[in-house]
Amino acid sequence: MAIRNRITELLGVEYPIIQAPMGWIARAQLASAVCEAGGLGIIETSSGDLEGVREEVRKMRTLTSRPFGVNIAQAFVRDPDIVSFVVDQGVKFVTTSAGDPRRYCEQLKAAGLTVFHVVPSLDAALKAVAAGVDGLVVEGGEGGGFKNPREVSTMVLLPLICSQIDLPVVAAGGITDGRSMAAAFALGAEAVQMGTRMVSAAESPVHQNWKDAIIAARETDTVFLNRFGPGPALRALRTDKTNGFDKAPPANIMAEMARIRDLYFGGDLESSIALTGQVAGRITEVKPVAQILAETVAEFEQVTAALGRQYGATARAAE
Repeated sequence: MAIRNRITELLGVEYPIIQAPMGWIARAQLASAVCEAGGLGIIETSSGDLEGVREEVRKMRTLTSRPFGVNIAQAFVRDPDIVSFVVDQGVKFVTTSAGDPRRYCEQLKAAGLTVFHVVPSLDAALKAVAAGVDGLVVEGGEGGGFKNPREVSTMVLLPLICSQIDLPVVAAGGITDGRSMAAAFALGAEAVQMGTRMVSAAESPVHQNWKDAIIAARETDTVFLNRFGPGPALRALRTDKTNGFDKAPPANIMAEMARIRDLYFGGDLESSIALTGQVAGRITEVKPVAQILAETVAEFEQVTAALGRQYGATARAAE
């Protein structure tokens, strides 16, 4: 059954499950599968390949008739016409990240788009609310990818922000199934975002070597790199290369991303940095996106119903 709340109504989707906008990965093949399964697929711009992104949006129109979104990763996309670019794609939902929420929010909303901003702290959330965003993606430090160097776990960050604001919130970081989705909802979220779970999905375009590494990973098999800069901090899969960086950070972490496509699509896990979340330690199988979403929603409903029966009865008995 469809889940109804503020976020599913805003986005026009059956399930409040969003696919993370991972650079080079969050393209039509994966995003359309998420949309067709009832969630929301998002097309990335963090690769900086805007011509490629335009083609991926065109492909989306042929692969799904359902709503989808686009992410503007401000630190990686410096095109002054990026707002016009996104508006021209005809999408109605955009997430902004890696930058000041005030930079594009007013223009995007004036064009009729719904805008959520990605935040790693309470201060960032309050700043985004003041900028006029429609909602937030609250991203805990256990998630993969580029992070706040002072990372805070989803378990701490999510209820803190939800206690201070009344906008719809998407929880990101550590989400992979219905149980973790139920936990996020208990902490105040109305949707979840999945990154690493989607990297490992059957429709993900990445090389099987990376998917196999995620399946084999333990909960301790990611590293938090570049905490003291220069450049962004990030969480990545533990490999010989990233183990070395953990002990002796490179002078320029972004230079190490130059061969990212050799890793993502060529399967050479030592050629670059495989951005991966701690939740890799809970992923044990490559599954189609439709199966991931169906199982997540079914488990979410089972868990929340069981909690209601168990603790609702306890509360009633106490009365």
